[in-house]
Amino acid sequence: MKKIGQAALTALMMSCAFSLIAAPAQSATLLDLLRGNTKAKESVAGSLDDDLGAFPDPAKPAKPLPKVKSPSYFTYKPDQLRLIAVAKFAPFMQSVSTDATSDTTGSIEAVSLNNGADPAQSPRAFMGEVRVKAPKEVADAIEKFYAGNDRLLWVENGAVTEKARAAIAELAKADMVGLEPEDYKVVDPSDTFDAVDAQTKQRQLMQFEIELSAAVLTYVQDAQRGRIDPNRIGEYYDFKRKTVNLDGALMNITASPDIARYLESRSPANAEFEALKRELAALKAAAGEEGQKITIAPGTLLKPGEANPELANIIEAIRHRGSDKLKVDHSVTLAAYQGSVDYTPELVDLVKAFQAENGLKGDGIVGKGTIRVLVGGDSNAAKLNKLVVAMEQLRWLPKDLGQRYVFINQPAFTAYYHNGGKEEFNMRVVVGSKANQTFFFQDEIELVEFNPYWGVPRSIIVNEMLPKLREDPTYLDRLGYETSVRGQQMSSTEIDWHQTDAVDVRQPPGSGNALGQLKIMFPNAHSIYMHDTPQKKFFQRDMRALSHGCVRLVDPKKMAAAVMGMSVDQIEAQISTGKNHQMKVPEKFPVYVSYFTAWPNKDGVVEYFDDVYDRDMYMNRALDATRKVRQAAI
Repeated sequence: MKKIGQAALTALMMSCAFSLIAAPAQSATLLDLLRGNTKAKESVAGSLDDDLGAFPDPAKPAKPLPKVKSPSYFTYKPDQLRLIAVAKFAPFMQSVSTDATSDTTGSIEAVSLNNGADPAQSPRAFMGEVRVKAPKEVADAIEKFYAGNDRLLWVENGAVTEKARAAIAELAKADMVGLEPEDYKVVDPSDTFDAVDAQTKQRQLMQFEIELSAAVLTYVQDAQRGRIDPNRIGEYYDFKRKTVNLDGALMNITASPDIARYLESRSPANAEFEALKRELAALKAAAGEEGQKITIAPGTLLKPGEANPELANIIEAIRHRGSDKLKVDHSVTLAAYQGSVDYTPELVDLVKAFQAENGLKGDGIVGKGTIRVLVGGDSNAAKLNKLVVAMEQLRWLPKDLGQRYVFINQPAFTAYYHNGGKEEFNMRVVVGSKANQTFFFQDEIELVEFNPYWGVPRSIIVNEMLPKLREDPTYLDRLGYETSVRGQQMSSTEIDWHQTDAVDVRQPPGSGNALGQLKIMFPNAHSIYMHDTPQKKFFQRDMRALSHGCVRLVDPKKMAAAVMGMSVDQIEAQISTGKNHQMKVPEKFPVYVSYFTAWPNKDGVVEYFDDVYDRDMYMNRALDATRKVRQAAI
């Protein structure tokens, strides 16, 4: 029994609040009661009357163990395209009386515009034959624009304008901002005009006019908000999809003297996007130039003092990947190495230095993380894919991230504090494990809580604690946890865990509290926040996807001082009271709980990270599904 308690304690120390989902109807909590949920009151009352009368009742069979499910991923459903309803803006045509012997009856010469204009001089007369598909918002905007405006955007005096050609040229470079040129491809029909009659030419021009308007507006929308609706990828995403003012965009396009510059301005205007854009251009320029990669045998694990035939490859990789400074500092060691398999102290120091300059734990142990950096990480193609995914995701966030914000990048296991438009510091974090993934969303930091209680989330109570409690109802009491039903605190031994799980459990403040000495709150539907932890050893690992979903900080006092505008000493003074209390931040500001496998550091150098949750895979599936819908319409 003692072993069970110790194992449970270890699990609890690794945990933090996670999404409270999929609770059975009978499992109302104290939070529901405090909110005045009548059904919850009835549910809890019923559970008390029906389930807690005996502790336990041997005559009553135990209820099956419930299970709180984790959020899931979806099969992505892309935006569909629809035909633009040209009838809403094409001129109304009337038949004109003709000679019975005329062979032009029913042809365009036999009709006139309702305003009496000559069809040959009114190219809009041919819009009724246009067939163009576009996303719904784009189609709506085009119908509204052309219904309210007599002018054309891209055609003038029976010819394609230079402005149209500039737009086509800019759309063809969409891949330089992480989009697909094929999605916006429009062919200039001018080369065919010498071979067709006047009517065919007008038809081609009107088809071109609407095609280019649809392509430009689709680009504008994609560049500003992305092609993908993140909320359709899975339940781990929580974003209000941006609304793009396409009516205003058409007005700007009409007035813009430099259409290329206008289109360029639609992508995010922040330093991070510009860094990703530069990296994308550099990798595209280097495509096909990758030299022979240095390989290190899979599964290699080399510790100080050992011997390993892969050591020669490891040292050769450092020669290629190490900085000039590192190679100068360790020039004697590198010059003296002759291919020995013995991992000597001077070689250990060389490896430690390489690890340190690449953000790894400088322990001299060559394992999976170090090898990934040694062999150059991802291939050029894999990096290009990560950049495209990153640029798409960055469009979900505000165009300007702000002057002051906290940015948490889960694959990097790092939190960055920005103030005055620049990064002041960053620190290691622990995020959710693959089974308990941290969500991708944005919010505002509002509170810091000192000496916090840990309200055990329902997922942990049901999935992890309940099986143990059925074997040993005393185990929460022994660990010092508080249990309550309907707001009434009681011993865990007084509860029939075989019949109910509608119980609130919390851990009082203290040195062993799973949240440590403080937590930084940005209240959200996923019960995710930043906090301290007594499990400091996890920060020494390179792979730190280990929690139940919240974000643990290696230096929570430093982060709390930054968000509160206080000194670390003042934060420690608040903790030293020993009392549980909260303080509001002087001014709310953004926090981005993000997921980028490619992201620039403060110097603008793009770094690449492992896809710990396989989310890039789901992004690629969503992009593929979108691509198929769009290409099918061409």
